[in-house]
Amino acid sequence: MERSLRNVLVVSFGFLLLFTAYGGLQNLQSSLYSEDGMGVATLGTLYGTVLLSSMFLPPILIKRCGCKWTIVGSMCCYVAFSLGNFYASWFTLIPTSILLGLGAAPLWSAQCTYLTVLGNTHAQEVGELGEDVVNQYFGIFFLIFQSSGVWGNLISSLVFGQTPTQEATPEEHLESCGANDCLMATAPTNSTHRPSQELIYTLLGIYTAIGVLAILLTAVFLEATEDSESQNEAETQPPRLGSILLSTFKLFRDKRLCLLTLLPMYSGLQQGFLSGEYTRSFVTCVLGIQFVGYVMICFSASTALCSLLFGRLSHYTGRRAIYVLGAATHLSCIVALLLWHPRSSQMAVFFLLPGLWGMGDAVWQTQNNALFGTLFERNKEAAFASYRMWEALGFVAAFGYSSFLCVSVKLYILLGVLAVAMVSYGTVEYLESRSPVKTFTATQTSQAVEEETGTAM
Repeated sequence: MERSLRNVLVVSFGFLLLFTAYGGLQNLQSSLYSEDGMGVATLGTLYGTVLLSSMFLPPILIKRCGCKWTIVGSMCCYVAFSLGNFYASWFTLIPTSILLGLGAAPLWSAQCTYLTVLGNTHAQEVGELGEDVVNQYFGIFFLIFQSSGVWGNLISSLVFGQTPTQEATPEEHLESCGANDCLMATAPTNSTHRPSQELIYTLLGIYTAIGVLAILLTAVFLEATEDSESQNEAETQPPRLGSILLSTFKLFRDKRLCLLTLLPMYSGLQQGFLSGEYTRSFVTCVLGIQFVGYVMICFSASTALCSLLFGRLSHYTGRRAIYVLGAATHLSCIVALLLWHPRSSQMAVFFLLPGLWGMGDAVWQTQNNALFGTLFERNKEAAFASYRMWEALGFVAAFGYSSFLCVSVKLYILLGVLAVAMVSYGTVEYLESRSPVKTFTATQTSQAVEEETGTAM
């Protein structure tokens, strides 16, 4: 197996293990710790910290520690959050959620930077276009990574499978489910029944062990990689803390980044809607909490499979067609959710919509990362830090207005942000098509190969 592909697989499986533990635990926060809204407050604090840390931490840590050790150190913050759940209280969950938020932005920025550098380096070695190789690497990564939702939810469903289920939901209660849900608090049912403490400790022990395994796998088997351009700059001019600190904001001088900010923000909004609103107002409201894990498995499986598909398909169709497909899929889902009156007899629909939603999510996950890595190749760390900052803002907004707006209003917000984001993205593609630099970049590798061949002859 070639070296670059082996490293892609190592980082992919490291994230798979880490987010098998964290993803399953995140989905249970609002159910396990509903007293005084502690679970929702924990998630809000977490993503608020991600928003703040995205502004300055990723470029500093990546420059000084490198991508590999930034990833390893950030993974430790996730395990600390799992440990904090063993003694859940305001004094353990809030501090550990802050710690996790500080590690999340550097983790994802380092991962994106690592795959981009790895893809561009391999492309130069084999004479291929860097954008295509980077797209393939992100496709492989998200195929493996997105399956973490399957395993994390399956573990929690199996461990908590012994808890009692709720009784049949009255018809009058069903009228307030779905897009019509405007209740500030749901009626008490077995859907919010707390599992026994023994089962909770069992689940937390499994999640913590999986997180530790992710750290060991990455620390031992992942190879450090260096970006040649960044390394040359570091040798000629040592990086100053002030310039690194402001690099994320300086990049906003590029109008392309300003236009693209709504893409990661929509990514955060739509993920927050599915994990918070769809599971509560559609699935739990009609079927009960025991079905949440299985519905999210359907979403994760769809995202994982489509991530690989779109990573390869973009090589033939280009990213524009993939973006149009993703936008059309989510537009259809949003309209369907607005019109649908969920009933327990429509079981297939509860799984079909998350499957389609996962198909659209695969577009945002693979293409957004590849797009930022390609357009801002010389400022990858700052670009990915900006990406995570805006995505975290989407999460914060989704959790922030969760208890104050009707589900239908939240769907209209998603619809509006999606429309504006796609118009802004189309503008960037138009600017790129008129840029002579892009034309040079697309032919640069092939010309170099031809010159090399001619010199050898």
